[in-house]
Amino acid sequence: MDRRVYMVPNPPMPNIPLQFDAAVCNGCNVCVKICRTDVLMPNPERLTPPIVLYPDECWYCGCCVEDCPRPGAIMLVHPLNQSVVVSWKRKKTGESFRLGMKDPPPPNTRPPAR
Repeated sequence: MDRRVYMVPNPPMPNIPLQFDAAVCNGCNVCVKICRTDVLMPNPERLTPPIVLYPDECWYCGCCVEDCPRPGAIMLVHPLNQSVVVSWKRKKTGESFRLGMKDPPPPNTRPPAR
């Protein structure tokens, strides 16, 4: 009887919750140990980033990014439907603005047209 155990990843999905920078990540596997949903698995090759085994299970909590001892080794990539970018464009000038920018235009205080 063969006693080998295999871990098989889910089929590729459009979301990739974590991106590792191989130049910064040293394969310490702190993110693997801290992950609440066991999305990651240690890479069998030493000194390489972990494998994202179950990307669909990621909660996007960010604990792996926060507890990583090497800043910039992991980047959390939120799906498009969770990204919040509020922007607007001034019709007269074509100037673009976004929430959180330095020196945004004053708020619109006119009542809506009926």
